[in-house]
Parts: sequence; structure tokens; C-alpha cells
Amino acid sequence: MPFWRAQKRCPSGALQRLVRGSGALTLWLSLAVLASTAVQAADVPEVRLYRYIDSRGVTVIDRLGVPAEYVAKGYEVLNARGRVVQVIPPAPTAEQIRQAEAAKVQAEANAKLLSLYGSVEEVDRVKTRKLAELDTLIDVAQGNIQGLANQQRSLQGQAADQERAGRPVPQAIIEQLDDLRSQQQKLQADIAGYQAARTRAEADFAADRVRVQQLTR
Repeated sequence: MPFWRAQKRCPSGALQRLVRGSGALTLWLSLAVLASTAVQAADVPEVRLYRYIDSRGVTVIDRLGVPAEYVAKGYEVLNARGRVVQVIPPAPTAEQIRQAEAAKVQAEANAKLLSLYGSVEEVDRVKTRKLAELDTLIDVAQGNIQGLANQQRSLQGQAADQERAGRPVPQAIIEQLDDLRSQQQKLQADIAGYQAARTRAEADFAADRVRVQQLTR
């Protein structure tokens, strides 16, 4: 019998199962390789590049980071494709910090001013009321000075009568005259303070009126 006829034939069903098994094995191996590659790629950290300008004005791209002396000047972070993913702005200068603080103070002052006055008309009303209060205080102080002056003239007349009669001026009259002079001096100082406050108030209200007009336009 020929040799080729002597070989046992593999049943057709078994052959098909073998082929199908080989295909499944190949597919499984392919998927395993892809999964392994994906895991390895995930384990690799994303590349970051740093772009900054050095002391010579040259643009530098470095994988290791930005030297400390250049950080304050700002820099950019790039990905592996050279695309900018983050921008670190320069640190503010002393002048910029001062301006920012001044702007903050001004903003707070504006908010406080608007909480007091909603319009220029309201500023005018409050100004009129405040100046009237100060004028009243001045008038009262001046009236008190006039009253003290009348008492002073009366006591001075009594003292003169005693002197004309050849008698010493009583100590009580002397002390009363001294007290009247002290009260007059205090009232004069009060009036000066009220007048100064009135002048300041007029200037403050004028400035507030201008500012409120600007903020409510």
C-alpha cells in the first residue's frame, strides 16, 4: 500500500475544531499583547517640557524644569507634542502689588460710599443736615460766651465797688472771675473746633458728591 494511503486520516470534525481553536488562540494572544502595551503606556508618565526665557533673553525648553532664578519671570508647560498645556504668569512687581492694594482699598471705599449715599441728592441732604448741626453748636457756644461775659461784667462791677469803698475784693469774686475766664477760653476753643469741622465737612461732602456722581452714572 502506498505510504500516503497508509497515513491515518484526521477526521474532518476534529480538523475543524483544531482550526477554530488555533484562530481563537491567535485572537487571544493579540488581545493580550494590546492590553500589555496599553498597561505599559499607562505606566509611563506623560512627558512635560518647560519653556522659559533665560538671563540672555534666549528662549529655553527644558525637560528638567525651570531654574529657580527664572521662575518669577513666568514660564509655559508643554506636552510631548509641543502644545502649551499651562501658562505660569510672571510674579507681580512691587509696583504692581502696590497698585493692586490701592485698587482694593479704593473699591472698598467706593462700596462703603454707595452704602451711605444712593445719589448726589442724598449727599446734598446729608451735607445740609450736618452743616446745620455744626452751625447750631457754634451758635450755642457763642450764646454761652455772651452769657459768661454778662456775668463777668457784673462781677467786675462788684469788684470795682469794693475797691472804690477802700475794701479788698472778696476772694469769692476773684475765683468766680477766674472761672468765667476759663469757661470762655474753653468755649472759644470749642467754636474753633466746630468751625474746623465745618470746613472739613464741606470739603468731604464735595468730594463724596463728585465720587457718587461718577459711580452712579
